[in-house]
Amino acid sequence: AFMGVFEHIPADDQRPACGRALAAGRPIVIEDVMADPEYAPFRETAQAAGYRAVIAVPLFAADGATLGALSVHFPSPHRPTEAEMRRLALYCRQASDFIQRIRLEHALRGREDALKEADRRKNEFLAMLAHELRNPLAPIRYAVGALRMPGTSAEQRAQAYGVLERQVGHMSRLLDDLLDISRITRGVLELKKEPMSLARVVETSIEAAKPFIDTKRHQLRITLPDHAVWLVADPVRLAQVFSNLLINAAKYTSPGGHIELTATNGSDGLTVCVRDDGIGMAPEMLPKLFTLFSQGPAARDDAAAGLGVGLAMVRGLVELHGGTVEARSAGPGRGSEFIVRLPVESVPAAEETEARSPPAPTTTLRILVVDDNRDAADSCATLFELAGHRTAVAYNGTQALELGGSFVPHVVLLDIGLPDLNGFEVARRIRTTGWGAGIPLVAVTGWGQEEDRRRAIEAGFDRHLTKPVAAETIQELVNALSSQHAAPRPA
Repeated sequence: AFMGVFEHIPADDQRPACGRALAAGRPIVIEDVMADPEYAPFRETAQAAGYRAVIAVPLFAADGATLGALSVHFPSPHRPTEAEMRRLALYCRQASDFIQRIRLEHALRGREDALKEADRRKNEFLAMLAHELRNPLAPIRYAVGALRMPGTSAEQRAQAYGVLERQVGHMSRLLDDLLDISRITRGVLELKKEPMSLARVVETSIEAAKPFIDTKRHQLRITLPDHAVWLVADPVRLAQVFSNLLINAAKYTSPGGHIELTATNGSDGLTVCVRDDGIGMAPEMLPKLFTLFSQGPAARDDAAAGLGVGLAMVRGLVELHGGTVEARSAGPGRGSEFIVRLPVESVPAAEETEARSPPAPTTTLRILVVDDNRDAADSCATLFELAGHRTAVAYNGTQALELGGSFVPHVVLLDIGLPDLNGFEVARRIRTTGWGAGIPLVAVTGWGQEEDRRRAIEAGFDRHLTKPVAAETIQELVNALSSQHAAPRPA
């Protein structure tokens, strides 16, 4: 006799004995295949293999899951004895244990390979993150050194200030990207949808991508529908999608290249394509392209490669809008194309209003700045003093509450992570005082998750800003909040 073990055999498999055993859920004994009517189509196979009798037994896991079947074949007609059936039952238990062990080993090897791949990508990401953060730190240090040198000309100081502004902006974008992709992957990023025109969103995205395009002297061509296209979307997030695609095209296209953004509006929705004549991609890279922290070999060697989160964020934001994004390339050196498809809702045409900065207050404000980082607190206070306001600085929560009673501020800029009382508790206590019950409270903090924003509003804050915040943003916000509240008391 000879024995075989078969896995994943459907009931209608071309091994009649095993298929019948699996269908019945019990052993099947065929004493003579030549006399069994159901075996007629397979008698030639039996003759060629040299068997006349078959015993087939289904194999089950401990939880009842089907593993396969075991079959024993005999060269002549045969009726098994009870002893043979008991021995066969033992073999079946051993075979089931063996199959389960092999499957477990395969699963463990697969998990081990996945963990190794995840660890490799994590290490690559950390190395890239360190590289990306060091890049702006170097010019920042050089600019600070230049500003400290005696005899620096006005032109050189202006150049140094420009370097500082650009590089701090670059670092801010890196951190914003990491926070955004974290919110997307955890499913906590909320869109703020409103009626908006495609033209305005494209214009905003071009403004964000223009420095990257201009640096490499690319030619950018924009083609939009002749008619105005209105859709309901988050204008900030949608601009982020297109600016990321434009920046990606600029990075991976040789200097003097060509980039094109084309939008078409049809019955199936809005389609926006961003094409370039850059380095292109190999076919095997396309399925991995929108995976978090995934980069091709060429990208890893590129000094401007970035963190590998931009395209993952593009996919996440597009999907949040109910759309899809697709990447195409004819191969290395033949350019790339990214296609975003979005649903277009019917919205009434409306005139867009130009965003205007709130008017500067005509009265000098008293501003209390609270931050345990002395450099951050002092530089923020200096900023407002240069704008003509009066400031007081506290480096912890207790000091802030004490100063508030004597300084009586019009606005409080308050950090959350303070060494004694956290900012939430300080805000709650300020709201119980006579001087702070109705004044604007602004959280200026490194904690920028949605939960942090919710807790800030619940604690009594009017606004929540995530560090680093641009100087003009803080100034405009202070002016706006002051105008919304009661007129400032005379200083």
